[in-house]
Amino acid sequence: MNQENRLGIVTEASLDKGVEVRLDIPVSVEDMVVGRYVTIEGQKRRFFGMITDVSLGVTDPRLTVTPPDVADPFIAEVLTGTSTFGTIHVSPQLTIGGDAGSLLEGPQPVKTIPGHFSAVNLASERDMELVFGKEDPQRFNIGNPLDMELKLCLNLEEFVKRSNGIFGKSGTGKTFLTRILLIGMLQKSQAVNLIFDMHNEYGWAGTSESGPPVKALKQLFQSKVAVFTLDEENSRRRGVSTDFVVKIGYDEIEPEDIVLLRQTLNLTEPAVEAVYQLRRRLGKSWLQNSLDIEGTEDTRSLLDELSIHESTFQNLKRGLATIRRLPFIEPHAPVDAVKRILDHLDRGISVVLEFGRYRDITAYVLVANMLARRIYAQYQERTEKAMAEGTAPPNPLVITIEEAHKFLNPEVASQTIFGTIAREMRKYNVSLLVIDQRPSGIDSEVMSQMGTKITCLLDNERDIDSVLAGVSGKSELKSVLARLAPKQQALIFGHAVPMPVAFQPVAYDTKFYASLTSPGRSGVEQVEKDIEELWE
Repeated sequence: MNQENRLGIVTEASLDKGVEVRLDIPVSVEDMVVGRYVTIEGQKRRFFGMITDVSLGVTDPRLTVTPPDVADPFIAEVLTGTSTFGTIHVSPQLTIGGDAGSLLEGPQPVKTIPGHFSAVNLASERDMELVFGKEDPQRFNIGNPLDMELKLCLNLEEFVKRSNGIFGKSGTGKTFLTRILLIGMLQKSQAVNLIFDMHNEYGWAGTSESGPPVKALKQLFQSKVAVFTLDEENSRRRGVSTDFVVKIGYDEIEPEDIVLLRQTLNLTEPAVEAVYQLRRRLGKSWLQNSLDIEGTEDTRSLLDELSIHESTFQNLKRGLATIRRLPFIEPHAPVDAVKRILDHLDRGISVVLEFGRYRDITAYVLVANMLARRIYAQYQERTEKAMAEGTAPPNPLVITIEEAHKFLNPEVASQTIFGTIAREMRKYNVSLLVIDQRPSGIDSEVMSQMGTKITCLLDNERDIDSVLAGVSGKSELKSVLARLAPKQQALIFGHAVPMPVAFQPVAYDTKFYASLTSPGRSGVEQVEKDIEELWE
């Protein structure tokens, strides 16, 4: 046993409430930090857990009522560890062996507790590797557990098997964290990505609060990423070389796309119903024909035939006029954007769709829902065909969306393609990566289907409860989450990790850029050369 890492001994334990540990005399309670990992040496098993609380204890309650005079250092030293002591509360999560058979089985869920006076130690690097693994072709270093100089490696192959979420209030580092995960997927998994980039952060370059622009996916993976744009002029002004300019035709917009925009376009319920009637009556050109309809006798006859009230039709026309004013909307798109996106995804090239100046939620919701719905339909058809013929299915696809509550709120989640994808759990080789600062706005059923959740600091009680809903040990995790730093700290839990982990994401700097290259050719000199090339 490594005495340097020893913290204390178990004094109380409950499978439901956790383990109380009395700290040894040399151990300072001020060095104990919520979120750190420890091991408990039971007689037959080794337990792996997280510190979830730190407290002080006394052997005689009178010491708290009439504290002794500790001005004399000798008296303070005599009392410390005898009459007064520190305690930590540990939430055991896994057993990590104790014999050869257990080690071969790997970490297992906790089903019992350690005995009285079991020794408690800080987790070592070997312990962390037993639980989380180490960097390999599937695992990617996403940062360090809080207050530990050890790598936290995430299995990206497992991560992309389900839909996942990144949450946190504004300014906590969600964008940087998302970039790191997308880079990991590009490097370590077989999945391709379709990223609806509302704020132009993931294509060529992204913003940084404390310095110059940082490199985004296209700069780091030239051959694996294509940048599409809705705003060619904006891309040119920012010095971004784009692969395709997306145009949307009136005839590509369907009633399902308008339903999502009901609140944004201020449409009434009858106006939304009228959309379906007009689509059935006027065909694919329903939107343009509806906008061209004037107040003639024929118009009144048509509305009467469809049982659409005049005021309802005018409400719908005002909403549709907002869509027509979007510069990337044309009567007929010259090139099918969906086909171009699928061409790239089929070749293993991820696509970032930048919105340029069109960051209005109307444009974002319309385009993301319309393209994702049609792409998903193609994936569904291809996957079913591959199953019938016994051939390879299409590349696994991860669709990344921001402002997720606009697509997945309880009112519309059942009607959107994103709600369907989340509930079907990659049935057709498609999953989601959702980014949001208001997780309480997302439908609870959709949240329950999220495989892995990564949350930065949240200060709204409803948001915290939404993220942690259904998680074992919710109260302990709530305590850890509440103590995260305002920036660049996060809690990850769910399918892709064996237990919850509070961590600090890897620094997004030149050292990180260099780690994405292959430095083995000529050592340090080659790393420095690669860094210079990345910054050219």
